[in-house]
Amino acid sequence: MTRAEYPWLLPSNLTADAAATDEPGGGRRRRRTVRDWAVDTVAFGFAVFIGLVTLGTGYHGSDAAVLVDVLLGAAGCLSLWARRRWPVGVPVALSVVGVVAPSSSGALLVALFGAAVHVPFPRLAVVGGFALVGGSVQSFLWPDPGIHPAVNLVFTLLLFLVVTGWGMLVRSRRQLVAALRERARRAESEAELRAQQAQRAAREAIAREMHDVLAHRLTLLSVHAGALEFRPDAPAAEIARASGVIRDSAHEALQDLRQIIGVLRAPGEPDDGDRPQPTLATLDSLVAESRQAGMKVTLDHRVGDPSTVPAATGRTVYRIVQEGLTNARKHAPGTEVTVTVRGGRGDGLTVTVHNPAPEGPVPHVPGSGQGLIGLTERATLAGGRLTHGRAPDGGFTVSAWLPWPA
Repeated sequence: MTRAEYPWLLPSNLTADAAATDEPGGGRRRRRTVRDWAVDTVAFGFAVFIGLVTLGTGYHGSDAAVLVDVLLGAAGCLSLWARRRWPVGVPVALSVVGVVAPSSSGALLVALFGAAVHVPFPRLAVVGGFALVGGSVQSFLWPDPGIHPAVNLVFTLLLFLVVTGWGMLVRSRRQLVAALRERARRAESEAELRAQQAQRAAREAIAREMHDVLAHRLTLLSVHAGALEFRPDAPAAEIARASGVIRDSAHEALQDLRQIIGVLRAPGEPDDGDRPQPTLATLDSLVAESRQAGMKVTLDHRVGDPSTVPAATGRTVYRIVQEGLTNARKHAPGTEVTVTVRGGRGDGLTVTVHNPAPEGPVPHVPGSGQGLIGLTERATLAGGRLTHGRAPDGGFTVSAWLPWPA
């Protein structure tokens, strides 16, 4: 068995053993841990004890046979120190040695148990076959005078089967532990990946929010700064009013930017931050701000109680109107913009921002046109839809529908 063939069978307490011992004569050996030394010492002591008990049964044989039995039994017990390196070769050799050396029976049991723990079933079946054949031959060659040969044979076979089954049970338990660990590791990795994806999605949403907010503020700055540039002889009151709008817009832009950056720096905090977010109830203040900047805006607000609109829906309506006013200020300056909001529970909300075609040349204002794309995504994620394009009168219309549950 190699790592490539059975990677899921190698838990932390089995990996090094299996990787180093399942390939006889190959593989990289690792140094034994304290636990390995303790287990191998107990196994060696058990094999020696069984060998001494076997020698003490007093079976009949010549002195030479006894000497050979003792020597081979001692060699069998010592071979257990190599069972991690050769988990198949050691029990097979002990099965052959056990035919002429009954004192190696304990070592054979330990080696068979180790093979059942570390070796896959096809190779374990070969090892078990050698052990059963060797045990059967030993029962007839070295019978116990106090036990019938048939009973001795059945007992030997049952003992080998119990040891093998016990080893396979240990192996199955280790496989289960390894599978559970791998499942936990994968679950942790998947949870981390989902968290990263959620964070990435939140950051993308924040980036769209940044565009919607800052585009409105910076457009005001651009328009009024351009007016001051082209009309240096304007009345002082008008210059003061434009300067005030520039100052207020810059202040608001800095506040919005600081809020968004604060959210980015603190992923654990809610995206909304501490500052109140715009809703449908604050739409009037947005229109008033645009009028103060010199725009002609007509608001047709037909929602009875804006405070009852869900916050997320109201915020989406606010952003749509904000982007529509920003685009009208950029591409159709001087025109009258009409904003219509209507709807109710169960019917949803419909918002429309329309501006007629501008008169004369349109000043160039930098912009990438990504705002409407972001608004379309926002409306779709909210379960609604958004359309935009040229109107029959040559102007431009942005229209959206958003759900409002009953």
